[in-house]
Amino acid sequence: MQAAKVSDTPVEFVVEYLLKAKEIAENNANVPAELRDNLQKALDITSGLDGYLEQMSSQESEPLAELYRKSISHDWNKVHEDGKTLFRLPVTCITGQVEGQVLKMLVHMSKAKRILEIGMFTGYGALSMAEALPENGQLIACELEPYLKDFAQPMFDKSPHGKKITVKTGPAMDTLKELAATGEQFDMVFIDADKPNYINYYKFLLDHNLLRIDGVICVDNTLFKGRVYLKDSADDFGKALQDFNQFVTNDPRVEQVIIPLRDGLTIIRRVPYTPQANTQLKSTVTYDEVFRGVQGKQVLDRLRLDGKVAYVTGAGQGIGRAFAHALGEAGAKVAIIDMDKGKAENVAHELTLKGISSMAVAADISKPEDVQKMIDDIVSKWGTIHIACNNAGINKNSASEDTSLEEWDQTFNVNLRGTFMCCQAAGRVMLKQGYGKIINTASMASLIVPHPQKQLSYNTSKAGVVKLTQTLGTEWIDRGVRVNCVSPGIVDTPLIHSESLEPLVQRWLSDIPAGRLAQVTDLQAAVVYLASDASDYMTGHNLVIEGGQSLW
Repeated sequence: MQAAKVSDTPVEFVVEYLLKAKEIAENNANVPAELRDNLQKALDITSGLDGYLEQMSSQESEPLAELYRKSISHDWNKVHEDGKTLFRLPVTCITGQVEGQVLKMLVHMSKAKRILEIGMFTGYGALSMAEALPENGQLIACELEPYLKDFAQPMFDKSPHGKKITVKTGPAMDTLKELAATGEQFDMVFIDADKPNYINYYKFLLDHNLLRIDGVICVDNTLFKGRVYLKDSADDFGKALQDFNQFVTNDPRVEQVIIPLRDGLTIIRRVPYTPQANTQLKSTVTYDEVFRGVQGKQVLDRLRLDGKVAYVTGAGQGIGRAFAHALGEAGAKVAIIDMDKGKAENVAHELTLKGISSMAVAADISKPEDVQKMIDDIVSKWGTIHIACNNAGINKNSASEDTSLEEWDQTFNVNLRGTFMCCQAAGRVMLKQGYGKIINTASMASLIVPHPQKQLSYNTSKAGVVKLTQTLGTEWIDRGVRVNCVSPGIVDTPLIHSESLEPLVQRWLSDIPAGRLAQVTDLQAAVVYLASDASDYMTGHNLVIEGGQSLW
């Protein structure tokens, strides 16, 4: 015979009371049919809620679900102590599927890399959160009882995400003190432990900076069967959680929302300090841009490109493709420019899959009519251009005495003349609006003569790109347009693997202090910095990224 379900959440209590009311109504002929109908409607709505939430939650990963099912299938007498049942597990299955998905979603949304869990219980929540962590992420779980660690560990060992979890047993406050002593900080904290200590854990986390600014604390059971708001409740746990909720509400360091999911889930965000909310500290704080951030933005926020329109030439492959992805990930809309329309469309499709607005444009930047049409197409679609990334270039090798005028002209037409035409066409748009960032791709060859390859036209054209950048950078900055360039060293792109260059790779490696070729991803942060407001005081600069090669 199936045991009667015990109510745990406000909704379950409402269902329980509605069932009792319905039974009374059905046994009383004097109860109007309309009242019975309304009781049934209320029962239908409340009794179906938990099941619907479970059904509509995103599918959990099958390995985790299967691991958990296997974990709870054995004889629970093995985790009984002195004949007493220490906890009840059937409800955890429902809680795991719904709350586990919520916690996983919060990890994704907060981009958390380090999580602290206070109160691990069965380990399901820890594994759900670990699934959302990056490969180098870490979750530290505090659990009082060693046998719960012993129960959860086999599940962790079988999961590919279990290696991200470290379980520390013993009183949680002892673990918090150890973490604070070593200066640890977390992006997200989940509290589901002894209710009377919620407020102590919370105070310690914030007072000792265990939670980073903009970090998130999630607290479970904060509605506690409705007893936090029922006036006649004398439940000690309910009173402790009522005090906790009120304390957080009055704390100027945070903002919170209580979500009526299951037994209540509170989400608390640590907000930046403001003197208005912390009057007692006013006299000790220099509340300037260094402290509060430029226009209230912290330094990483100043690197964001939200709402900006960018283009990248030569973006169908290699460095240009990497630049396009980087600018899009930072928040910009990105036009993919390449001679090969198919390659441009492929990269634009990649960005679309990542939720980035993009467009593909076929253009030969050595042709002035193509350059102008490229600019016109972007402005027609997105209204303006904020970031111009002039990356397209070609390289031809020949001994200087054998370099033909045709090779010279072809190289300069793309590398220098084409870059100039792009700067000029985009610059006109930017000067008119009083703002813009132009980033040209130069080369380490603008500083040194790479060897043993002979590439006179390439080296000279890239030196010209640097001088073009310096000239435009100083001429236009007083009108809001900054012009800078990036000089990569030898980059591991498809072009480098051509048959003619392969014998040179080992020689190049011996000339690079870093001991390796550059990857296109080594250049991405540089282009985001130069495109962002964080680089507003930089203009005419040649940012060299070559693993130290130009220093030898």
